[in-house]
Amino acid sequence: MGNCMNETRGKPVVIKLGGSALPHREAVIRDLREALDAGYQPILVHGGGPVISAWLNRIGKVAEFVDGLRVTDEETLEVATMSLAGKINKELVAILQLSGTPAFGMAGADGGCVRAKRMTTPDLGFVGEVVGVDPRPLHALMDAGYVPVVAPIALGERGLLNINADTVAGDIAHATGAEILIFLTDVPGVKDTSGAVRATLTRAECASLRRSGAISGGMIPKVDACLRALDGGARAAIADGRDADAIGVHLRSQATSGTVFLP
Repeated sequence: MGNCMNETRGKPVVIKLGGSALPHREAVIRDLREALDAGYQPILVHGGGPVISAWLNRIGKVAEFVDGLRVTDEETLEVATMSLAGKINKELVAILQLSGTPAFGMAGADGGCVRAKRMTTPDLGFVGEVVGVDPRPLHALMDAGYVPVVAPIALGERGLLNINADTVAGDIAHATGAEILIFLTDVPGVKDTSGAVRATLTRAECASLRRSGAISGGMIPKVDACLRALDGGARAAIADGRDADAIGVHLRSQATSGTVFLP
């Protein structure tokens, strides 16, 4: 990453690793190490939808979604918390540590970092919407040399709430003054109505693609999170986590794939 801009070094870089991209996490870990060596401060936010759905299937529950958000009853919240803040989070921390990258796993609820209230429109059960992010725990970890690895379980008014990981990533990027938010997915980027990947998107174009149905399902919270990150002064991109150097090319503003969001 020798071409990184000096003035952006030392700034947080928020990486959202989607559940569908978890099988490619070793390549992501290498990219994170390079970003750290280049002077950036990575924050890794992860999902784990496929793992949650697999565990729910084992106990005979069918996963339900509304606009890409998981309907979460009390039993589903228990499974989500164990999967996200437990198994997936600690596996990622272990991989980072074994690769020589100091990492600290946490849920959004830890230290009161991500606070939420129960979503009512629509009512998805124990699903929250973020009301605030306290960046101090994240900055404390980064200042101590750790890569924070954040699971999207937030602190609600009466206990834990499941939060869409895309939303958490966008709000963390906004709150920490991140240089960039990068979504690593298993798709090449945001597609238009013809199926072509858009290299760039403005806010107006996002709204148009959403009205047309081209942006739908799980892509909705990703796009919304990118726009939220822009509000905080960050750059934002949706990239294919299977591509080599997917993080580095966006840090260097040299991306030839994926979708970059324009302010």
